Amino acid sequence: MKNIVILATGGTIAGASSDPTDMVGYYAGIVPIAEIVENIEPLKNIANITTEQIAQIDSADMDHKIWFYLAERINALLNQSDVDGVVVTHGTDTMEETAYFLNLVVKSQKPVVLVGAMRPSTAISPDGPMNLYNAVILAVSSDAWGKGVLVSLNDTINSSREVTKTNTALQDTFKAPELGYLGYIVDAHPHFYRMPTRKHTYLSEFAIEGITEFPQVEIIYGHVNDNGILAKAAADAGVKGLVYAGLGNGNMSQTMQDTFQKIQDQGVVVVRSTRAGNGVVTRNGSFAEDPFVAADNLSPQKARILLMLALTKTNNAREIQELFWTY
Repeated sequence: MKNIVILATGGTIAGASSDPTDMVGYYAGIVPIAEIVENIEPLKNIANITTEQIAQIDSADMDHKIWFYLAERINALLNQSDVDGVVVTHGTDTMEETAYFLNLVVKSQKPVVLVGAMRPSTAISPDGPMNLYNAVILAVSSDAWGKGVLVSLNDTINSSREVTKTNTALQDTFKAPELGYLGYIVDAHPHFYRMPTRKHTYLSEFAIEGITEFPQVEIIYGHVNDNGILAKAAADAGVKGLVYAGLGNGNMSQTMQDTFQKIQDQGVVVVRSTRAGNGVVTRNGSFAEDPFVAADNLSPQKARILLMLALTKTNNAREIQELFWTY
């Protein structure tokens, strides 16, 4: 059997409540990963599993410090010949962000799978045990090699770049709108139907060695009658980058265009994303007419991650634009 390490960070999959019907008021990150694994008997038949408790938090409390440690630990583990893959248990609220971050900084073709749950472990019918079982099934599969960091819940396989949480409560919340799943897990076997096409993991040029913190990047949400107060405040606070969750194709009013132009002239890189939820944000006109970076089809929260990593290499908007076309 292959050797899989499960790194636990908490979340609903480790949540607990005194009421088995409580799907809202439970406490996240309560149950230790060793106890969770011990209670899933079939796991012992598919892999040699070891566990490490990295954190026990609600994923709303995820931060860069844990990200750095998690990435370093995954890279160290996957560099060992006796480790065949890593599974990360995680709360669902920020799972897509952690997954995409790891997709850019993990340096291995070996499988890395993020998994969580929408129901706490104490629920009448928790989804966590089956999700975790499937995640380990995926991590031991040779078919999962070289496909970047994956996210697996509710019998589906998703690319970390494209997956997003689409519903606040339903078990089938994790989807890749329009582009679709990479595949499914059926009868304990992964079935892939498409491949990630953008650079990731072992092909990525990003690294965290020598970095102790990221350049500060904030997200500004576009709306009618936006006067730029929040964008100006962020710039005055010293941010190095701003992602604008713009209207439609990353569009902005003339007021916001003038505001962001002044901010970028001060050395803050501005990325145009969209609040629409789907679609590609394109460049509007020539570079001279549109000095801002287009986010391609990355969500605002994932555009923020790529911009943070890009700013560790350059603050040149042209060069950062190429990174957004590549990753």
